[in-house]
Amino acid sequence: MNSKASSRALEVSEARLRAIFDTSHLYQGLLAPDGKVLHANATALHGIASTLDAVVGKPFWETAWFTDTPGVREIVRKAVAAVAGGETVRREMLLNLPAGRRSFDFAMRPIRDEQGAIVGLVPEAVDITERRQAEEALRQSQKMEAVGQLTGGLAHDFNNLLTGVIGSLELLQARIGKAASGDLERYITMARSSAERAAALTHRLLAFARRQTLDAKPVDVDQLVAGMEELVRRTMGPQIAVEVICRDALWAALVDPNQLENALLNLCINARDAMPDGGRLTIETSNISLDERAAREQELPAGQFLSLCVSDTGTGMTPDVIERAFDPFFTTKPIGEGTGLGLSMIYGFARQSGGQVRICSEPGRGAAVRLYLPRHDSAESPAHRAVEPGEPRRAEDGETVLVIDDEPAVRMLVVEVLSDLGYTAIEAPTGAAGLRVLQSGRRVDLVVTDVGLPGGMNGRQLADAGRVLRPGLKVLFITGYAESAAIGDGRLGPGMQVLTKPFGMRALASRIRSMIAES
Repeated sequence: MNSKASSRALEVSEARLRAIFDTSHLYQGLLAPDGKVLHANATALHGIASTLDAVVGKPFWETAWFTDTPGVREIVRKAVAAVAGGETVRREMLLNLPAGRRSFDFAMRPIRDEQGAIVGLVPEAVDITERRQAEEALRQSQKMEAVGQLTGGLAHDFNNLLTGVIGSLELLQARIGKAASGDLERYITMARSSAERAAALTHRLLAFARRQTLDAKPVDVDQLVAGMEELVRRTMGPQIAVEVICRDALWAALVDPNQLENALLNLCINARDAMPDGGRLTIETSNISLDERAAREQELPAGQFLSLCVSDTGTGMTPDVIERAFDPFFTTKPIGEGTGLGLSMIYGFARQSGGQVRICSEPGRGAAVRLYLPRHDSAESPAHRAVEPGEPRRAEDGETVLVIDDEPAVRMLVVEVLSDLGYTAIEAPTGAAGLRVLQSGRRVDLVVTDVGLPGGMNGRQLADAGRVLRPGLKVLFITGYAESAAIGDGRLGPGMQVLTKPFGMRALASRIRSMIAES
């Protein structure tokens, strides 16, 4: 083939390549090794409503593909430098373009000559906006389905509980009107029981949603298990053997001890129900160190964790049951024998605490549920189980409690309890009103305050301002929600504690007495 024919063949080949390049649906370009634009195809130019002359010769990161999206120019500049050094980069980008906000699967690779030297860079991008929108629509649909399931289960259980409360109170009112006191105690007990079950249901929902208020502290898990062993054995019954395996030199865990007790008891009850004909329950603790790879598999940060594993020799679970085990209101028990909130509550507690929970099971071969709990490695002494409140002692002469809550019913109940025990109670509906009391110079031995308060000052802000005026001021936060940011992400100073609503009046009175008595 003569040189003229060769030249013609080369022109035809280049024309074909350029036709493919310019008609591609990909955003494509060609850059010099220093990142300046040499060429861009029609799709890429159409995306920025521009012409080739407007972009040729410009640094790639200074073109209209990136200049309207904050922070992206530096990302692209670094990508160009990496590709010019021989790397291939790929990432997803969300860009502001004339046509609107678009999502792209972006990639860039080097072009080398026959000697291996880099002579150009090829950026390519696929517009995946519609795919991402479809995925988001699917996620929203799944979310709404989950919300519907959650709402249906919640409404069913709460309607049952409220029927018990409302019906009992109605009958109580009728008997009082007729001066017939014989059944009053029974109706009061029924109403209180239903209300307490409703409170427990709400608590489990908050736990599943990881929105409960946790009082995390260093916990000796072996001692906590030992303290519950007798209760577990009684709960299991004579047909189930209970074995507790503890390791020497177990680290302290950083968790809420009361919630860990609830989680352990729930796991033991689930195991008992899976062994109707008897079997063996094993509770085992151990230290676990996760490297980067193991941590990724468990969806945890690398580091040190405490393991609390509850295993049984029961009926086991199928893979599809394991997959749904943490869903709220999912239960394999017959209607009326389970809410399906036990495992979801445990999952929420573990994740909110910075840990994880995993299930290993096969049908007919039992199940093992393992809790990963974050290690606490400071010198602070591990906490033990709180003592159940007894009969509260009466106030010392002149002791005064400032009660701050925007809910009148809550204020009334707290003040009533305080007055019965001989305290002087001062009421305030907002943080600002409470702060004025602290500024007044009146005696205040303890502040009891809601966390979420109206008027621009929450409970934690009030406490901090109060401690400026009165160093060492004791504060009891009461909250029905996980306002952890307002409380201080669970990090309370000395003389500060949290009590979660709803609470019993005896528990409140005992907490107030113990806090005031602390030196």
